[in-house]
Amino acid sequence: MARQSGSINPVPKSEVEAVLTVTPVKVTDPRQTRQVFVVDAVGSGIFQRCLSMVLYYRKEEDGSGWLVAGWIKESLGKALLEQPMLGGRLRRGENGEGGLEIVSNDSGIRLVEAQIAMNLSEFLELKEREEAEAELVFWKEIEEQNPEFSPLFYVQVTNFRCGGYSVGISCSILLTDLLLGANFLKTWANIHQNVVTQNGSSKAPIFYLPNLKKPSNTPVNVITSASSKSRGLTLFFKITSESVNFDTEFWKKLALQCLEEVENRLGKEVAVHFSLFLNESFETIKVESCSKHEMVKAENWNTKMQLAPAAWEDLGETVFSLTEGNKPVLVSKWIGASSDGVFQAIPSPDAKEINIIVTVPNEKL
Repeated sequence: MARQSGSINPVPKSEVEAVLTVTPVKVTDPRQTRQVFVVDAVGSGIFQRCLSMVLYYRKEEDGSGWLVAGWIKESLGKALLEQPMLGGRLRRGENGEGGLEIVSNDSGIRLVEAQIAMNLSEFLELKEREEAEAELVFWKEIEEQNPEFSPLFYVQVTNFRCGGYSVGISCSILLTDLLLGANFLKTWANIHQNVVTQNGSSKAPIFYLPNLKKPSNTPVNVITSASSKSRGLTLFFKITSESVNFDTEFWKKLALQCLEEVENRLGKEVAVHFSLFLNESFETIKVESCSKHEMVKAENWNTKMQLAPAAWEDLGETVFSLTEGNKPVLVSKWIGASSDGVFQAIPSPDAKEINIIVTVPNEKL
């Protein structure tokens, strides 16, 4: 059964063939934790918002998306040793009444294998491609009452009719810095290539779905809340860390300045409400809901910082090859914004700069 979608466009729907869980190949010891300080967890969108990415690859002579997905089961398990928090879960305090925290409890990520009845070239030429990309990336909103049961990281490998394939990645916005800023994707790609090389191109992985799935099996019926309709318009800035004062008032001033810069570029006003996601350190992230109008009325908030333009690449490697020599023909990235804006502050690995991501609703979608 094809995955459900709200789109009315005649775009083929992906069929989910299998869903696996990938855990680190070794137990994480000691476990890592990240405190999430948030007053309004629902209003700030920490349960819904995610970073999404789709990479498209052409057909290979001795490979396919099914083979890639099979090797991902092994390579991603090894890569999670580098960032076990990506395979962890968000949970409440001991009594269920305290704050929130992310713990690297080795619950793992979800690996989805799917196929779509369309050639890769046809899909890339779709007028509605940005909307159709919801079929290529899986995301299910975190459960508000029982967040400990919800994965924070998903990978979907989708096979096109021509033999090409896509790799769709979705990650909770609470872990954006670990996925991008720590160059996890580059590390994973290197591990994956080494795994394939060591096993030989002629040898199929243990988890090779065509060999495991019976011909009579029907596709898995999986409903997902992922949708490209909620993708926001994202702009990037950066400032030197020497000029940063890590109090909330400073970040509100800077957020307001960034929003003004975004409005100048777009030539119109943007979201009135937005959420601040401040990655002050590996151990803590602060989240706060703000109103642009309230900030404009605040006194002494006219201090201007020197904002430098930036891009996705300044946060880390986002163009990677899981098989040597087969670089993606296109990479699509977005952050969900819904009806509110998002302001993220992520320190660079060397702590010399602060990368700023500003995402506002995209009226076009």
